[in-house]
Amino acid sequence: MMKKNWLKYIGGFAAMLMIGLIIYGCSRNPVTGKKEVMLISKQQELAMGQQYDPQISAAYGVYKDNELQAFINEKGKQMGKISHRPELNYQFKIMDSPVVNAFAVPGGYIYFTRGIMAHFNNEAEFAGVLGHEIGHVTARHSAQQQTKATLAQVGLMAGIVAGGEQFLQFADAAQQGLGLLFLKFGRDDETQSDELGVEYSTKIGYDAREMADFFATLKRLSAQSGAGSIPTFMSTHPDPADRNRKVAALAQAWQQKAGRGTAYKINRDEYLRRIDGLVYGEDPRQGYVENNAFYHPELKFQFPTPSNWKVVNTPSQVQMVEPNGKAMMLLQLGKGTSTRQAAGTFVNENKLQVVQDQDTQINGFPATVVVSDQISQDQSTGQQKTIRILSHFIQYGGYIYVIHGMALQQDFDRYFELFKNTGSGFNKLTDPSKINVKPERIAIKTVPSNMTLQKALQTFKMPASRFNELAILNGMNINAPVKQGMLIKVVEKK
Repeated sequence: MMKKNWLKYIGGFAAMLMIGLIIYGCSRNPVTGKKEVMLISKQQELAMGQQYDPQISAAYGVYKDNELQAFINEKGKQMGKISHRPELNYQFKIMDSPVVNAFAVPGGYIYFTRGIMAHFNNEAEFAGVLGHEIGHVTARHSAQQQTKATLAQVGLMAGIVAGGEQFLQFADAAQQGLGLLFLKFGRDDETQSDELGVEYSTKIGYDAREMADFFATLKRLSAQSGAGSIPTFMSTHPDPADRNRKVAALAQAWQQKAGRGTAYKINRDEYLRRIDGLVYGEDPRQGYVENNAFYHPELKFQFPTPSNWKVVNTPSQVQMVEPNGKAMMLLQLGKGTSTRQAAGTFVNENKLQVVQDQDTQINGFPATVVVSDQISQDQSTGQQKTIRILSHFIQYGGYIYVIHGMALQQDFDRYFELFKNTGSGFNKLTDPSKINVKPERIAIKTVPSNMTLQKALQTFKMPASRFNELAILNGMNINAPVKQGMLIKVVEKK
């Protein structure tokens, strides 16, 4: 769970994303000049972006760094003016997420996570990715993909309750947060956006060869953490090395057009100084698990989590999944001004059959506990199946929190005590040691003398277990030479 202001949006999130689709005739693509059939008009495209933006901002949280935001705005507006759609009012935001990602939605809204900002090592790398994302907008790739993604996201949200025993799939999907809004573009779209990223970044004076180098960082991140950690623009290409070569060749071609006398910016030190102090990795202030308990320092609540269950903390909910996928628990926000009202709304919206319910108190807070059944038909077998749900609706801190425990009816009794203990264990967080946690932040250090990166990391007392991670963060190999006076990144809690 991220910032407080996401809470009021979650209940109506799916409904607000539903936008009627109208198939229009041929329109001319702003980049290629060719006629194409579009699913939505340009007016709808603008309206979609305006509707998505507050939802995305509330769900992810906007990272507060006025100087870094001003830098992104300056470069983004400059690039927008030389793009194929200069008339758009481009908007740029940094999302408060550790996931390494950048994405665009229709109408000119471009988002960078703090995770990807941490992994850029100069302004030119940033400019290349900025151009790539603006390219998705100018070529109208995102307008088509966002329409499909809207329907996919709503389908997932509706299916969480009716999903049967395959609860693991929802935990896997949840790691992307709102990732289903941003479906993978096709290879042709990605290649075209690579080309536009080179073109646009070159036109505003940056060395686009650095964009190719950044793909190497992304490839190393993918190998270290899995494909879920890398941006959508990395995931649809079968050979990142081949992509690097193509982008490097494109960059050289664009620079030759401008003549050899043109100097292209990289601005490594300038960029590194901009991100000094940037929050790095998971921010425990947005919720964390420790010793089989979930703590939320900002909202000041806690509850127990089952041992060995997979816990996924997403912007809109906390998911806990049994290792074999036979049971699942969710912490979400209820709708209403009382626990009884929230329980009734949940039952009615999901067409549940109430088995029993009771108004009570949980650790001194007003609560309603409901056992209900979701009856559906298995599409593969045609047989009826019943999911039984134990729901604890708890009023605390001005919100209604809900902890659902769910399993197939025949498995429910096996997990009942776990569900009950988690729900009844919801409580106020008062322990200062749990509340006053600090995140890690990027710290920019000056190398004291000529040495290797590994030696420099040792000099700044970085643990050996993190050498590979920090080498990737710096876009270098661990044994790469670093010179006296050179700036590098380390991480510190402060």
